[in-house]
Amino acid sequence: MLHARYAGRLPASLKELAGPTHGVVELPLNVAWSGLRAYDVDRPRLRMGLYRTVLAEGQHEDLVNLLDRELLLELWPVLRTLVSGHLREAWEDAFPELGAAAGSAAA
Repeated sequence: MLHARYAGRLPASLKELAGPTHGVVELPLNVAWSGLRAYDVDRPRLRMGLYRTVLAEGQHEDLVNLLDRELLLELWPVLRTLVSGHLREAWEDAFPELGAAAGSAAA
């Protein structure tokens, strides 16, 4: 059920991910309703936190507007260890390039 919930939010292609690559991103309340809501994409720890939060809590519109394809591919080898198995499987099943990115980082 969780796999289906995450899969239903996914973009058709990673090319749809057109989020910012620099600067401060303020998350909408539907994504971050408590705690940190502003993330500086230029700071590695905050960027990782931003992606983890958006992947876990974001809807389709949030994913395509807040995530960037190249940054996601770069972060995925570590990020995949920080998210739930259901979320990781949904993304890697839909986008084999994520699994390949994780595999090449491990090699």
